[in-house]
Amino acid sequence: MAASAREDGARGQAQVRRGCEHYDRGCLLKAQQTCEECSTLFGEYYCSLCHLFDKDKKQYHCENCGICRIGPKEDFFHCLKCNLCLTINLQGKHKCIENVSRQNCPICLEDIHTSRIVAHVLPCGHLLHRTCYEEMLKEGYRCPLCMHSALDMTRYWRQLDDEVAQTPMPSEYQNMTVDILCNDCNGKSTVQFHILGMKCNICESYNTAQSGGRRISVDQQ
Repeated sequence: MAASAREDGARGQAQVRRGCEHYDRGCLLKAQQTCEECSTLFGEYYCSLCHLFDKDKKQYHCENCGICRIGPKEDFFHCLKCNLCLTINLQGKHKCIENVSRQNCPICLEDIHTSRIVAHVLPCGHLLHRTCYEEMLKEGYRCPLCMHSALDMTRYWRQLDDEVAQTPMPSEYQNMTVDILCNDCNGKSTVQFHILGMKCNICESYNTAQSGGRRISVDQQ
């Protein structure tokens, strides 16, 4: 019976060969970049921590992230508060939110921390996949989580100023005011109602929402 078991094991070993052509042992290979016997290269890049084999894409292992990332390493830094590797041009120039990378992308609901797609940091500090951010801009300009403007809208706001000035409201609305809440500065103000938009008196953004009822001045009444 023992001899039969050995024969079955030998046949199984012959059917499932592991490693190089000269590798006759029945155990698993030790993970390493090259074969110790024939120097066959298993991957241009190899991480001994992640046991990742891949083509050379300037990868590097980030100890804080706990995974390998596509580099080159000198173009990225690890933000300890955001807990994510970001492009070097964002160092000291982005709003940090603790462990924000552990949240899913609010657009596609997929993981951001381990994604191969570059993360885009919004001015509010929230993260989106770069591809999701580009698609979002085709439909709107606000962060889907906090409604803060996702890019610098100053130039557009000044164009909207001109459009408002050139579009007078009907007489029954000219003295009407409303209370608004600004999504960009979180300030509250009372402004004249206009169908094209209502500008925040604090930061001059049109990214606002009506927070109270409409009022007509006493003079008009």
